[in-house]
Amino acid sequence: MKHPTLLILLTIFLYYSTLSRAQEVEDEREFDYIKGSEKGPSHWGELKREWEACQKGRMQSPIDLWSERVRVIPKLGQLNNTYKPQNATLKNRGHDIEVKWEGDAGSIPINGSHFFLRQSHWHSPSEHTINGRRCDLELHMVHVRPNPEGRDKIAVVGLLYKIGPPDPFLSKLEKHMRGMVDIKGEKSIGVINPLDIIKMGGNKYYRYMGSLTVPPCTQGVIWTINKKIKTVSREQVKLLREAVHDYAERNARPVQPLNRREIHLYSPRNKPHN
Repeated sequence: MKHPTLLILLTIFLYYSTLSRAQEVEDEREFDYIKGSEKGPSHWGELKREWEACQKGRMQSPIDLWSERVRVIPKLGQLNNTYKPQNATLKNRGHDIEVKWEGDAGSIPINGSHFFLRQSHWHSPSEHTINGRRCDLELHMVHVRPNPEGRDKIAVVGLLYKIGPPDPFLSKLEKHMRGMVDIKGEKSIGVINPLDIIKMGGNKYYRYMGSLTVPPCTQGVIWTINKKIKTVSREQVKLLREAVHDYAERNARPVQPLNRREIHLYSPRNKPHN
């Protein structure tokens, strides 16, 4: 049996070593979602000069999709895509869970340009609200239009979810996510078809100009929010929250001011408002 004093010293050493490592990981966090925190959403724009848009930008996301402000425009056109299966990795970024495609996973056309799918990630509860009400989950499909002469253009397709039957796409990822709970890293998950996300979506969608919903809150992002609300199980939302770090279990940025921006709704069965 080891000497009691030696055991006590060893225990103290291990405790402070663990505490130090935990503190180092904590210090690497650049922002969080905790209300009242010095790194919370109300302070993002103060943390770095390149994040000023988070505080000073007038085209920030998310927003409330209030029906009284929505203008119905049939001519926006059907939301088409050329998605195709491609190898992907699942990554725990600490503040969210991301599926990143390794190659060309297809694109969507917007205003005559092709925006190529790069990654998808989740926020719970939803970041965008509809008439002031949040949904239980929101998925963002991030697309990029490369621009060799300057900053790439970004377009995000958002899908909202309410509690109900499990989401089939998340069901495929559950076993991988369980192995990444509180572990910042990534793993290959094989071939993933983006159509598995978007299938069963409706043919109506909101469109507005906004920003990224995390620092640096880059503006000029084209947002497309599917009007049809899909379903997700409570267990799936719980797993997404358990997988990320504690500061991001509820990783939804507060709704931002609209600032006279227009919100369009593509609705082929309705006539535009005068």
